[in-house]
Amino acid sequence: MALRGTSVVRREDEPLLRGQGQFVANLAADAEWDGVVHACYVTSTVAHAVIAGLDVSEARRARGVIDVVTAADVDLPPYPAPSPAFDAAIVRPMLADDRVRFVGEPVAVVVAETAATAIDAAELVVVNYEPLPAFADPEAALSAPALFEGMAEPNVVLRMSLDGGQADFASCEVVAEVRTVNNRIAPCPLEPRVAASRWADDGRLHHMNAGQGPHPVRAALAKMLGLERDQMRVFSRDVGGSFGAKARPHPEETLLGWLSDRLGRPVMWVPSRSDDMVGLVHGRGQIQYCRIGGTADGRITAFEVRVIQDAGAYGNTGAALPSNIQAMLTGCYDIASLGFSSVSVLTNTTPIGPFRGAGRPEAAAAIERAVDVFAAEVGMDPVEVRRKNFLAPERFPFETQTGMRYDTGAYEAGMDAALDAADYASLRAEQAHRRADGDDKLLGIGIATYVERTAGLGRSEYGAVELVEGGRIVGRTGSSPYGQGHHTSWAMLISDRTGMPMDRIDIVHGDTDEVPQGQITGGSRSVQLAGTSIWEASGALVDQARTVAATLLEADPADVTLDTDSGAFHVVGTPAVSVDWAAVAQHLAATDGAGGPRLLHAEETFESEAPTFPFGTHIAVVEVDRHTGEVELQRLVACDDAGVIVNPLLAEGQVHGGLAHGAAQALYEEFVYDDDGNPLTANFADYPVVSAAEMPFFERVLHETPTHVNPLGAKGLGEAGSVGSTPAVQNAVIDAVAHLGIRHLDMPLTPQRVWRAITDAATSMD
Repeated sequence: MALRGTSVVRREDEPLLRGQGQFVANLAADAEWDGVVHACYVTSTVAHAVIAGLDVSEARRARGVIDVVTAADVDLPPYPAPSPAFDAAIVRPMLADDRVRFVGEPVAVVVAETAATAIDAAELVVVNYEPLPAFADPEAALSAPALFEGMAEPNVVLRMSLDGGQADFASCEVVAEVRTVNNRIAPCPLEPRVAASRWADDGRLHHMNAGQGPHPVRAALAKMLGLERDQMRVFSRDVGGSFGAKARPHPEETLLGWLSDRLGRPVMWVPSRSDDMVGLVHGRGQIQYCRIGGTADGRITAFEVRVIQDAGAYGNTGAALPSNIQAMLTGCYDIASLGFSSVSVLTNTTPIGPFRGAGRPEAAAAIERAVDVFAAEVGMDPVEVRRKNFLAPERFPFETQTGMRYDTGAYEAGMDAALDAADYASLRAEQAHRRADGDDKLLGIGIATYVERTAGLGRSEYGAVELVEGGRIVGRTGSSPYGQGHHTSWAMLISDRTGMPMDRIDIVHGDTDEVPQGQITGGSRSVQLAGTSIWEASGALVDQARTVAATLLEADPADVTLDTDSGAFHVVGTPAVSVDWAAVAQHLAATDGAGGPRLLHAEETFESEAPTFPFGTHIAVVEVDRHTGEVELQRLVACDDAGVIVNPLLAEGQVHGGLAHGAAQALYEEFVYDDDGNPLTANFADYPVVSAAEMPFFERVLHETPTHVNPLGAKGLGEAGSVGSTPAVQNAVIDAVAHLGIRHLDMPLTPQRVWRAITDAATSMD
């Protein structure tokens, strides 16, 4: 029986549940890392200042301290910009030299025998700051003095636009506008930016990383440290989450290899939660000015978005995220005239980087809020406006005006499935009943239909499958997991193709010595790229084994077939006489010239012809307390179409995580600064990370529209939940209070914000 499409339980979990995980912090007990020392960074406590003095003498004298390093000691080039399109005047040193530009920027690093000693000694470093004006608001920063001398345009990292940036609204009967804030959020992976480096006996730098793929990390670190890639081994074992934020090594991680060389000892870095809250890149951070127009009967003909992207202090990857909004500008809709422009702005805040969806949730938020505003303007149900403007299934594959070639789409069918599951008509009837009765519990129903791009960048991935001594199969993948369940998925695919039981299949990942190449695990690309490469390599391995089996069966290979139910080869028509994988392995091991444990080997680097475009509809149901503004998320119905699903259980887990992320952004999470750039939400005591207690049981609706882009028919799913749920929940809360005259509310929809809007609306009506 084929395993694909069945809910196979994760096989990765047992060692984690038993406390046998292999995380970076566990290296201290590893004999190869004997003598490891611990780094603690001294970070800026002010948002913008000149460093007038830096005294490390007392820290150097502290018991157990091995070294204290400042910018004057570091002979490395600056931390490289993520894109050559960024203003070249923006230069980030590995350690701040003459100026700091955000709270949390590393100024010095203390290395000591123990982590506690390093932390205590870091408190002894004295930094004399001469404060400068700081700007946390990107709109204010546009007219502020430049944070770097020589910028082409003060504080502008880059600008982007589509066809001049303006849509044609001249023929529109109705035009509506809305300004939305896509709030800045902290990724909060449970494991922070841990890493460790040592110069090994083989003369190479060995670096353990807790990120999203060792090969891109090796490439980045080698470039920054002035090494060749073959002078480095980068590996990871278990990783406690990332959500995009740990995709690229930060300056603090980069310095570990340099410190290890300087000290002749392994160096480990495990930052605190508070350090990570202000040091790890943040997500989102956008202001969107949306304008939408069309006919009075609900046909949308023009849509325009102007984005102001908060880039943080150094223009990290987040400065380029508006490109994904441009790419996915139209969402699921057929809109004749489009406009888009963006400006990414430096502020004295933690740099912005990719976070679950990396621009696609922001794109969905813009169009889905705008469609609801347009629906209210023309007096139509938001469902019917969407239905009237969907791209029809027969138009696929469809190329949008932004250059995206949508592979498949059944937007109306997906929406109808979600509406049926939610019983939308009954919800609207209940809402009308409560409003007529003046109920204090205001019911809101929010809908968001979305399409997103997956495997948009880096459209190739490596996979290899080997038959080894003992008749086991080893799969090697360039896709390195950090919670997705790759070991289970890849073993399922190999088992389906070879007939080998899953318990005789091993998966190897996350080590540049064990896997020759690999890309980043991100952009919801793994199953469609890495899974396909594993699938294709497994097929090639079967072909190789068939030839060996034919020798043993004394038959022509063309006459030999593999029974994947039994995992045995036999001549077509005579299944009673067969040869299994163990017999193939035994024969090869006994054959003269067979060297090493690897008996057969097949590899594939699958390169996709294009991205895929999963889609779906999310429906949120909320209750808002009229007197307190408190919002209770009662239901979240999600229909997500990601093509063919390999493992429904794993897919459900991915969607659940995305739904929680999206709902949390809509209702709770926001990283806040005061006017001087001081973070006000720097730990879990004041940054409200969502838990299961705040979420309802999610209701999922199955919908599969296979794609032609890869042999598995699969699309990405890891970020879909966060793309649709955020605007669905936001729309639901606004819908709950819309009859009070409230047109828009920005996220997060906290009780204070909602209560104030209700109070202001009541006052204006009086």
